[in-house]
Amino acid sequence: MPLNDPAHAFVPYPDVPVRHASTGPLSGLYFGVKDLFDVAGYPTGGGNPLLLAMSGIKSTTAPTVQKLLNAGAALAGKTVTDELAFSMNGNNAHFGAPLNGAAPDRISGGSSSGSASAVSNQLCDFALGTDTGGSVRAPASHCGLYGIRPTHGRVSLEAALALCHSLDTCGWFARDAHTFARVADVLLEADTAPLPAQPRLLSPTDVWSLVAPAVRPAWDGALQQVARSFGPSTETKVVLESMDAMYWAFRYIQGREAWMTDGAFIERYAPVLGPGVKERFAWSRSVTDAQFSPATQFRAQFRQHLAALLGTDGVLVMPTMPDIAPLRSTSEAELETYRNSAVQMLCIAGLSGFPQISLPLAGREGAPLGISLLGPAGSDRSLIAMAEQLARAAQ
Repeated sequence: MPLNDPAHAFVPYPDVPVRHASTGPLSGLYFGVKDLFDVAGYPTGGGNPLLLAMSGIKSTTAPTVQKLLNAGAALAGKTVTDELAFSMNGNNAHFGAPLNGAAPDRISGGSSSGSASAVSNQLCDFALGTDTGGSVRAPASHCGLYGIRPTHGRVSLEAALALCHSLDTCGWFARDAHTFARVADVLLEADTAPLPAQPRLLSPTDVWSLVAPAVRPAWDGALQQVARSFGPSTETKVVLESMDAMYWAFRYIQGREAWMTDGAFIERYAPVLGPGVKERFAWSRSVTDAQFSPATQFRAQFRQHLAALLGTDGVLVMPTMPDIAPLRSTSEAELETYRNSAVQMLCIAGLSGFPQISLPLAGREGAPLGISLLGPAGSDRSLIAMAEQLARAAQ
């Protein structure tokens, strides 16, 4: 962990040497690891003091972390996570709120808050996070970073604390597209569904309609860049049934699985949970079979719907979040309203399991704003290649 951590991005564990290869494709780079992943010599706290106390020191390292070490990257430290990874705000009641390096007066976003903070404050070159409902994509947009939610199951989450087994993914952040792609070279095998050189761009009007009219022009420059590089996009609609149906299907699945993961711990030990997290778990406990079962059926239908829409060459071009990051002074109630609005956009990749990349190509009021590319399952590296091409064009 860096001796100087002005961003409060890292968990203040005693520094433990972690061996890494002396040479490799990531040699010379430092990386942070969200405190959900096991690293030998460290505990795994999951953003909760009681869970941290129960953890003990781990004797093995999560395979995904080990891949990066074997590729020559050096561990900078374990990064703060929102409590039990069940928040999108970047404020942990026990470990603080990591600073947004791109907009210090605004929240970093979560739950991979420390990882996004560490990268945006240049305390490391890249960082691992997890994304269940937006926990990489939201902070990537807020902190002006490249961030990915990969195809579900494509990057291992072995030896990492879970939240929702059918929604959790392992992603990462970087400040530039080249570093972002170097990490992909280590963590991702060849695409199972590579995109053509000239993908078919689709603009989901129902998703764009969620953006307030005053905010919509903030993406104009980024959309022009995308059009210059890959051609014009065709308008389409991506939502199945209704936005409410999408939202609630995602929420019921997320809530039920979150309680299945952490409910026994919460009921047995009654840990003190922070604002928002406490209420979300209380709601999650109430999700019934009659809500969960239809939600899983809806998810299967939506996956088929989106797969048919994208085919083998389609890419959605859409906002990552509804707006720039809220101010740090924003009330908990206002943050919850913002979170619920964001979930309507973020649940598309969550329900489908398809990959989505947020690119830092837009902004307003001096704060960054991400634009996303979402492709078919197994097209992750093709999307990253598109991001590299857009970055070169921007330069």
